[in-house]
Amino acid sequence: MVRIKYPRTPHLPWSPGATDDDIHQGNLSCFANKQVVVTEKMDGENTTLYNDFVHARSIDSRFHPSRTWVKALQAELGYKIPQGWRICGENLYARHSISYESLSSYFMAFSLWNENNECLSWQDSKQFFAQLGLLTPKELYVGLWCEKTIKNIVLDTQYQEGYVVRLADGFHYSQFKKSVAKWVRSNHVITDKHWMHADVIPNGLSTKNTKKGG
Repeated sequence: MVRIKYPRTPHLPWSPGATDDDIHQGNLSCFANKQVVVTEKMDGENTTLYNDFVHARSIDSRFHPSRTWVKALQAELGYKIPQGWRICGENLYARHSISYESLSSYFMAFSLWNENNECLSWQDSKQFFAQLGLLTPKELYVGLWCEKTIKNIVLDTQYQEGYVVRLADGFHYSQFKKSVAKWVRSNHVITDKHWMHADVIPNGLSTKNTKKGG
């Protein structure tokens, strides 16, 4: 079975959290006159679910206690994922730089890929996620690309890491860098010790919706 690493997401030109080591999206014409979706960027670990496997961004990711919960999630619903498909999302079980007190789930799905390595449209992806009981990050803007509008999105950077822009339509993996971009707060990592080497502190869950969270 082919395992595919989630690509690095380029930073928007006005992203204050971009460093010299990051990928930068210098040409935004790829979004011009197209429908886009802007979702909140969550502070967790990028994770991919298949019908028979789960891995973090690194495909050979070793054991870490923060991954136990999401592995149990994959075991619960993996059989519903078609062969060759994959769901990418954020594993939010462990606290990283942002402390979440009332998450609706420990896993937020943000993209769905088929056996041809095509990312399905946002609408089709959400429909599939809903069938599995999976939640998605909060939508901050949905509509025609407008740089001014997106630049003016206001976040509480104490509690929000940033946002991600993607084409509303589907696209192939090879076109990822022309289809997705992000804005990340400045000095995002505020802890002295990397989260993987610190004690695992679970984020808090909302008491309203813990179906996929506890």
